Amino acid sequence: MVDPTTMRTASASRALITAAGVAIVCALVVSFAAVTLRPYYVANLEAERDAQLKSILDALSHSVGDIKPENFEARVVELNSGRYTRAVDPAIYDARKAATDPNLNTLIPLDLDLAGIKRRPKFAIVFMTRNLDGAIRVLILPVYGVGYQSTLYGYLALAEDADTVLALRFYEQNDTPGIGARIQDSAWEALWPGKRVRDDDGELRIGVARGRLTGSSSDTDYMVDGISGATRTSLGVHGLLRFWLGDSGFGPYLARVRAGEG
Repeated sequence: MVDPTTMRTASASRALITAAGVAIVCALVVSFAAVTLRPYYVANLEAERDAQLKSILDALSHSVGDIKPENFEARVVELNSGRYTRAVDPAIYDARKAATDPNLNTLIPLDLDLAGIKRRPKFAIVFMTRNLDGAIRVLILPVYGVGYQSTLYGYLALAEDADTVLALRFYEQNDTPGIGARIQDSAWEALWPGKRVRDDDGELRIGVARGRLTGSSSDTDYMVDGISGATRTSLGVHGLLRFWLGDSGFGPYLARVRAGEG
């Protein structure tokens, strides 16, 4: 007669062996899938990024001519220091995914969270073209923040001085059609080129006015008119620009660019 204890021990051993075998097989399958699918993931990420970039390149065509996404250099910036880094690969870095990964983002103090995003990735990809002497010609920064009904995703293009706006274009938003969604109207986008980020004293001034600016306003060099009936969307754009161009966003990096360290 077989000892019941022996039977239980043998059964437990078989269960452990089976579980270990399943775990090993699953690990191998996952590893194989990761290696096999990685090129497709990278290709899809690049295609999506190129499509997004194309939106602002279209907006730039009037001021700097026709530039294709492949003409741009992508660099990763460590936002706290404002320095370029090789800590992550720009070809596969996914900023949206990083925004949800505690290891790749940082909590924003409530009083500094002008964009309403709660957590900010530690790294960001910037895009640039250069002149023949190596100086930055066009600099494109990703910006995003909370609007009225959605998160607004866009690109801000700056001239070589890292202070003059060439274009602002939002490629994704879901705010109220015909009202907040007018941030994607060509007429409103046309208000941005030539606006300055900071004044001569270095104070951050760029933004969206509450209502319509008058010709005598001291903000006309830095701000555009708010959208009638879309106060919260306008405030969202104002806040996200103040955040990303301020000290908690690209501020340290832009200071380096202006100092010739770009």
